[in-house]
Amino acid sequence: MSHFIDFLRIVWRHPSGKISLLVFGLCIILAVFGPVLAPYGAFERVYDANDNLVRLVSPRWEHPLGTTLLGRDVLSQMLWGARPALVIGLLTAVGTVAIGLNVGLIAGYFGGRLDSLLMRITDIFLGLPFLPFIIVLLSLTGRNIWTIIFAMMIVMWRSTARIIRAQVLSLREMPFISAARTTGASDFDILYREVAPNVMPLALIGVTFAVAWAIITEASIGFLGFGDPDVVSWGSIIYQAYASQMMYRAPWWVLPPGIAIMVLVTAVYFIGRAYEEVVNPRMRDIGT
Repeated sequence: MSHFIDFLRIVWRHPSGKISLLVFGLCIILAVFGPVLAPYGAFERVYDANDNLVRLVSPRWEHPLGTTLLGRDVLSQMLWGARPALVIGLLTAVGTVAIGLNVGLIAGYFGGRLDSLLMRITDIFLGLPFLPFIIVLLSLTGRNIWTIIFAMMIVMWRSTARIIRAQVLSLREMPFISAARTTGASDFDILYREVAPNVMPLALIGVTFAVAWAIITEASIGFLGFGDPDVVSWGSIIYQAYASQMMYRAPWWVLPPGIAIMVLVTAVYFIGRAYEEVVNPRMRDIGT
């Protein structure tokens, strides 16, 4: 918890990080309270006073973001769709980094055959085509939020594992590790009390970028029609517009979810970037 608080303090001191945190915080508020604030249900159809379906209505006072071909309020769908984006992004990122962190710690610390075995497994997952593998897995296991999270976690940990392992390889030769061994500390204690805290900054950077990748991937899955059919997501809103061939005739249906995805992913990216520039000052000299 202390690492997370330090993370927030560091990012908050960075100009772009402060703005990005505010944007991300607003998205979290919308994800939590969106269904309460939404004027209509996620799949609710809107009818006028004459009991006619209000379909493809451009933005107006009653419907600030217009309505869809099926008479659904776009603003309400946007508010309902914020929660799946954040839930999938955060849970996938935490699970991904947890797997990658442990694989990297064990492989880098113990080395030898165990290191070779874990890295060959990592290489196998690195060779898997990312999005096609997830789609195939979803087709076999069913399409819901939890299988989407599970499918992304399976393939997204691989880069984190290699980065953590490289750091652990250098840390295990440091004097404080030798000092811990001389005091009789077990490998478990050394690994998670001495080594792990020193690679935590890299893990936190991995969490931020994993959140961004997870949100983009979830939107891509939804756009391709493989999202949870019982949940409205920003990607599925774009898919419905595309499937209805209304992307150009009803831009108010497509632009809001696209802009929301772009803003959220950009905010998460700049949060990670701000933290990375503080943790690794050399990043300041690298052009964006």
